[in-house]
Amino acid sequence: MKKKLRIALIAGGKSGEREVSLAGAAGVAKALAPEKYEVRRYDPATDLARIVADAEGIDMAFILLHGPLGEDGTMQGFLDLLGIPYQGAGVLGSAMAMDKNLAKLLYRNAGLTVAAWEMARPEDARDPGRLLAALSLPLVVKPVRQGSSLGMSIAATESELAQGLEKAFRFDREVMVEEYVRGREITGGVIGNSELVALPLVEIIPGEGYAFFDYQAKYQPGASREVCPAELDPETTATAQGIALAAHRALQLRGYSRTDMIVAQDGIYVLETNTIPGMTPTSLLPQAARAYGLDFPALLDRLIELALEGRQG
Repeated sequence: MKKKLRIALIAGGKSGEREVSLAGAAGVAKALAPEKYEVRRYDPATDLARIVADAEGIDMAFILLHGPLGEDGTMQGFLDLLGIPYQGAGVLGSAMAMDKNLAKLLYRNAGLTVAAWEMARPEDARDPGRLLAALSLPLVVKPVRQGSSLGMSIAATESELAQGLEKAFRFDREVMVEEYVRGREITGGVIGNSELVALPLVEIIPGEGYAFFDYQAKYQPGASREVCPAELDPETTATAQGIALAAHRALQLRGYSRTDMIVAQDGIYVLETNTIPGMTPTSLLPQAARAYGLDFPALLDRLIELALEGRQG
């Protein structure tokens, strides 16, 4: 009888996305085949010492943390020190993707199109004139190292920009402001280590009352509509899939990723790349994997294979 793989399912943590993380872990735990895997749950908010104590008996860690202290390279470095393989990007790729300013510099260096942006200063919340001299309204205000659109807003006026900056600085000490790009929001998943596969695209259509795909639009059932495969012409589809692959490579990722983009009249703009995408069965990357031919349990099997393959030798 083949020995079961001992999986450490790491979820929860201390970020603002704790509940999203725990919901994803519940779905993953349910989908991991009990005849293949022995799953143990760990919450970094309370269980770091237990992970260290159990390290020799763990074959692989499945990280389902979002935001700071989980998706930013910190948990990846912790597991590297313990010699525990894990799915997805390593320390460097995780840290670069999490830093939206650095990621945009790397996208641009790779020849990808990004919206014009500036880094904000705390004093800009009192007087945003410096930013308005460099950028045109409407503007998107983003904390640099948050996920799930936490602390994000769209400003159509100077006063809204000031309010948005004040809000964003409560989430992060670094905040960026970028020009709003009108168009269709899509996301492109990538799976693989040395050989990469671009998954079918998903179009995200926020419901009425949502200016963008914010935290509530992401996680409230029925708040947004998702179309997979996205209803785009073959040329646009191929271009967007190529951009998702290029973004994955530019950030030196592995295993999997999901890059958010806007299809505008003048081209496709890269927004950001997620190195630990949402992993409930109805999340965006699992939807794309299902359209490709991998149901949720098969997707998890593949990510585990890639985690182990990427750390051999």
